[in-house]
Amino acid sequence: MSVVMQRQQHGSVMRRRSTPRTSVSTRASSSSSNNNNSPAVLRRTLDGPAMTKLDPGDDRNFYAVPRMVKHVDDTFLAQVTELYRQRIPTEEAAVFDMCSSWVSHLPSERDYSFVAAHGMNAAELAANRQLDQFFVRNLNKDRSPFPHEDNTFDAVLCCVSIQYMQYPEEVLAECLRILKPGGCVIITFSNRLFYQKAVAAWRDATGYARCQLVCSYLRNVKGYTEPETILEVPLGDGPLLPSALQNAPSALQQAYLSAMDMPVGKAIRRLAERSANDPFYAIVSYKSFKRIDDE
Repeated sequence: MSVVMQRQQHGSVMRRRSTPRTSVSTRASSSSSNNNNSPAVLRRTLDGPAMTKLDPGDDRNFYAVPRMVKHVDDTFLAQVTELYRQRIPTEEAAVFDMCSSWVSHLPSERDYSFVAAHGMNAAELAANRQLDQFFVRNLNKDRSPFPHEDNTFDAVLCCVSIQYMQYPEEVLAECLRILKPGGCVIITFSNRLFYQKAVAAWRDATGYARCQLVCSYLRNVKGYTEPETILEVPLGDGPLLPSALQNAPSALQQAYLSAMDMPVGKAIRRLAERSANDPFYAIVSYKSFKRIDDE
């Protein structure tokens, strides 16, 4: 069963405010609740042992208690937000945030036309002020169609959650259905995870192998463009002074900042930052074609 929650309409405009919401409960029929025969799915990457979890218990029980925390560091999330800023075209865009929680990491300065989400905990989703609508569903058990029409969204997002999907091709085929032609799917992940809930193929794989795994998911769904792998999203931040130089003479501070702005210094800084922060991985693909404004 999935429950659709929608913020109250004001006139003809959906506003993200602390207003009451109406709920609609929908139960999938037994014939469609495990719809794993989508014509868009060419083959499955995971089968048998590869899709097993160390904790085979019901995911609904695991996520029953709200977790109002961020599972990755601020630098990772800043890159996620910047990637959304670059790839989601305009404020007129409709966005679907899959496997969402209490925050969607969308750019705060943009007020998209419609933001819907899926997640596993209603309390977390209700606390997300960027959402207009959400529904709760265990995608590993109920793979019935999402409660959205074909060609509805300009972007589908999935942040640090793809590692838990046992039927990723079926889920991504449904994402393809609700995407508009030229719409993008953005899948971001790091090396953090609930180890006992990740699929076996993911748990002990390297970052490179995980990127290849997600690319394989998308290639196995007919209708997506060739996946693009992104390992870094420049944030435009200049070099920061290390704590050891905070009280140093200004001439020494300036010399350090100048050195870090040189090509070799930038390379060293990027290496140090990537070593110190959660590693960033993103896979981006489009429905049918890539928009020319994303070149």
